[in-house]
Amino acid sequence: MHEFGIAEAILAAVEKRADGRRVRRVRVRAGALLRVTEPMINQAFSMVADGSVADGARVELVVVPVTLTCRSCGRSTASADPFAVCPGCGGTDIDTEGGGDLVLESIQMAEASHVPGNPRRDRGGPLGPS
Repeated sequence: MHEFGIAEAILAAVEKRADGRRVRRVRVRAGALLRVTEPMINQAFSMVADGSVADGARVELVVVPVTLTCRSCGRSTASADPFAVCPGCGGTDIDTEGGGDLVLESIQMAEASHVPGNPRRDRGGPLGPS
């Protein structure tokens, strides 16, 4: 299953950016040509992330459509299915563009249970406690 390779790539990027902090959620943008679904990538990610900073984290997947251009009628359209037929003429002689990217959009870190050096556990504002 190719999802494991994708999940390993996501985990490597997450670990690099998390810098040892626990991760709760990951948002990833994946092109339609990668043919992944959120349930499949979450299953693979939970297996590869076991014991890591992302253990138990969920992956939110945003599928980016591929652009299809029909060679018969010239119509272009965006589709989540890279194997679609032309919606204009029904043709199957299709060129595809894009849809192969994998982008880590965001990481949600787990909340810290306390702030080191602050016994009241007061997080304060950007300028310190008020």
